[in-house]
Amino acid sequence: MKRRDLLSLASVPLLSACATAPAPVPPGEAALAATPPAPAGSAATALAPPPREWRAAWIATVANIDWPSKPGLSAEAQQAEIKSLCDIAVRIGLNALILQVRTSADALYESKLEPWSEYLTGTQGQHPGYDPLAVWLAEARARGLELHAWINPYRARHSTAKSALAETHIGRSRDWVKRYGDQLWMDPGEPAAAEQTLAVARDILSRYAVDGIHIDDYFYPYPINDPATKQEVDFPDEPSWQRYTAKGGSLSRHDWRRYNVNTLVQRLYALAHEVRPGTRVGVSPFGIPKPDARPAGISGFSQYDKLYADVELWLREGWMDYLAPQLYWPRSQTAQSFEPLLQAWRASNPLGRPIHPGLFTSRINDTDKSWQPDEVLAQIDIIRRASPGSGHIHFSMAALSQNRKGIADALRSGPYAAP
Repeated sequence: MKRRDLLSLASVPLLSACATAPAPVPPGEAALAATPPAPAGSAATALAPPPREWRAAWIATVANIDWPSKPGLSAEAQQAEIKSLCDIAVRIGLNALILQVRTSADALYESKLEPWSEYLTGTQGQHPGYDPLAVWLAEARARGLELHAWINPYRARHSTAKSALAETHIGRSRDWVKRYGDQLWMDPGEPAAAEQTLAVARDILSRYAVDGIHIDDYFYPYPINDPATKQEVDFPDEPSWQRYTAKGGSLSRHDWRRYNVNTLVQRLYALAHEVRPGTRVGVSPFGIPKPDARPAGISGFSQYDKLYADVELWLREGWMDYLAPQLYWPRSQTAQSFEPLLQAWRASNPLGRPIHPGLFTSRINDTDKSWQPDEVLAQIDIIRRASPGSGHIHFSMAALSQNRKGIADALRSGPYAAP
């Protein structure tokens, strides 16, 4: 949660993690400028590392963002990449990885519910010759790394997909899978859609000793505009909406949509703790709170009104074990400034759930809008000052494994110098 998906929104949707590609991008992209030197009291004068800290990275498999490096590699080559990425994580100083195991009603593990992901072999439904999640778990365990299984709750086909849908894919047989733009989505208003996702979560948690189950910011899809009219296209959920009202439902359509998502999140949390006590449920939403919960001067896309995600309610009710808001903006971008957003999420957290912000480390790249590593280091310092011992998540592993502009070295010798 969470992504290359993040590189196209200006003051509207973002991602991810996380991520996922192409997904939403940081609002105000046009306003991005070279990151200024870290101010006094920032990375240059960082606090001593806390004795405990969650240091994680998302590993996005959709569109082969992080792993495998391309579809169609042999089982041996894919496993060699798994070992290499786990080694790099330990060498840098991470202690957790969040692996995308369901990108779009597919599976990167042995499943009787959904077909093998095309991002493994290039063909959806084709067995890769081994069980990737089992190998990831074994390699992570051998190095003392946590491994969380990241699933997309509703997406059924990604815009980068090239392979035909497998015969067993829900997009071939379920009328509650809808086309929206260039993707397929399960309709959250259809009870069967929720049952599918919850069955997938139960299956993963009952058969794999993962440390957590993790969902990102894709609930109802980010809105698209009609190319001809330039008007926003509403999600095609008329049949499920009509059935709701015919049964006497009294919620407004937008509140009904939020109710659908709220119910899934609540049930996922209960299911995870029933099936695997001690597991952690993580949610990585878009990073800007709903309009009435924002600090002065903060503006941008409203996931409450457009994705129908009432994240503040989930925090208040305790329907997650950690929150990972995607704070994918630099400190200097006033309308989406990193520190005020972090403080806003902390203020909406009456139960004191851990908040592990998502950092847009992949914004370090070879473009003229690249961040410098000091931006990420300074953001880590802000997190430590706000809540010592909490932690953060990098989107995504590719930036670290490629050591872009020396970011991996800077982390290892700086904030991650102590284990």
